[in-house]
Amino acid sequence: AVAGSLTNTAETAVLEELFNTSGVYTTPFKCALVTVIGTDSAAGTECTGGSYARQTISFAAASGGSITTNADLTFTSMPACTVVGVDIFDSNGSPVRVAWASLAANKTVGAGDTLVIPTGSLTVTLD
Repeated sequence: AVAGSLTNTAETAVLEELFNTSGVYTTPFKCALVTVIGTDSAAGTECTGGSYARQTISFAAASGGSITTNADLTFTSMPACTVVGVDIFDSNGSPVRVAWASLAANKTVGAGDTLVIPTGSLTVTLD
């Protein structure tokens, strides 16, 4: 058997098709904050309470096998919790989870706080 990987060019094309075109998934994509990280096969535990709501996420053009956000993600009136990562869903009536990530460092927020993931701080890569 021979094992291989997609080239960066192919990875970039796949990411562009997934996130920046009207393809298989219903756009816009939504970013969810999680208090327990998920896996490739299981969603994390999403934040609940306060005025927390998933935020619309948009991406710049893919490059080098990665794609990065092109706008701040601002979550207002958060519940008191510790955020450990994100899940990214499409906007289907029954949203489909398409990606997940751990934060570089957990973020503890108090009730009513605002949490911002700055532009360019969330990157999705093919692995």
